Amino acid sequence: MPSAPDAKLLPITLDWLISSESMAPGCSLPIQVIDENHLHLLNEVCAAVMQIHFIDSIHQLTASDWDALCPQDYPFVRHAFLAALEDSASTTAIQGWQPQHLLIYQNQQLIAALPGYVKTHSYGEYVFDWAWADAYRRYGKHYYPKWISAIPFTPCYGVRLLQAAHLDSATQAQLWPTIINALNIYANDKGLSSWHCLFPTAAESDQLTQSGIAQRLGCQFHWHNNQYRNFDDFVAQMNSRKRKNILKERKQVNAQGFLFHVKTGVDLQPEDWDIFYQLYRNTYRKRSGHAGYLTADFFQLLGKNLPDNVVLITATKPSGIDPKAVIAASLYLRDATTLYGRYWGCFEEYDFLHFETCYYQGIDYAIAQDLSRFDGGAQGEHKIARGFVPTITYSNHWITDPEFRHAINHFIAQEAEGIKHYAQQASELLPFK
Repeated sequence: MPSAPDAKLLPITLDWLISSESMAPGCSLPIQVIDENHLHLLNEVCAAVMQIHFIDSIHQLTASDWDALCPQDYPFVRHAFLAALEDSASTTAIQGWQPQHLLIYQNQQLIAALPGYVKTHSYGEYVFDWAWADAYRRYGKHYYPKWISAIPFTPCYGVRLLQAAHLDSATQAQLWPTIINALNIYANDKGLSSWHCLFPTAAESDQLTQSGIAQRLGCQFHWHNNQYRNFDDFVAQMNSRKRKNILKERKQVNAQGFLFHVKTGVDLQPEDWDIFYQLYRNTYRKRSGHAGYLTADFFQLLGKNLPDNVVLITATKPSGIDPKAVIAASLYLRDATTLYGRYWGCFEEYDFLHFETCYYQGIDYAIAQDLSRFDGGAQGEHKIARGFVPTITYSNHWITDPEFRHAINHFIAQEAEGIKHYAQQASELLPFK
């Protein structure tokens, strides 16, 4: 390596490198300090520096480049899933979900990515910060826009930081510090109130927490497969009263004449998705007074682009006016280890049909497919009596304004104790012997 030149370079810091707007090709050093004496040293420095870029469409990367960073089959971060959201106009700036994915390059090679969105509201996130937004409003400030790393409308925890498999431990250790610095600068430059990482893995959340990004806790209810042979084997682990209640519910659904059909992959046709979209819309109209966040095109694209990850369970009533007509359905996604319950809907209300279609049929499927976990989605204390175990979830939050940051971090710390206590109390209500 050549000796240090006499001319003094501007200080090279990560904050400065990733925020510089006057850059030499492939590097973040200002063009005016480059001369022949510095070129060799400059090339070495540039090779080691991680470059941050933001893209406002998943289609600015090929599916193969993006998916090369993804876990083997966790479906929600894959290019096809994010593209289905974007191409169906479910995630757009107009909808308050502007794609803004963070990419990390080194040696001009993509080595990591963090899915992200600029948000102008907090709908569809399942980590509730409306009170924070209201506090900003009362003090004459704007909470929106904000940036989040999240899977839209999907409260399913999983890997958020996608990274190339070949990275050594030293490079991996620099990824989160690089991202944190970049996001802090990005938030300041763009006038964002905050940035957030929703439903990361526990390990990712801990890494962010150790870097000063406040950790917030939540609680969901997940079913675990303890090598059950069948549903009867599962309920045999429960106390007598709870077991009888569940079997009674299933018997009543059966007595009402319902048949259930499992469709996956190529078995799902466009008309199946048309019917399910009507069910999805009905559920949202009854519950929230609107037609839902997702468009009809999203479900068609989901079935087309991720056939190996979708499971649709429908309920029909052969004794009805139309024996083949779908009365209710639940949509799940799956990977090699986990079933994810996502959406449900019905055209007519029947006793215990919701529990059967959403939970018992899902448990049957998970056991038959030897899946280890069934993520039943956000909230739902009614799941406890049906054997779904309280599960702590995580999110991390950085507030740009120091005074608001102090107040919100204090709230998060107090809230965490309540969440832990709630999860412990819920565990004591589980139906197992």
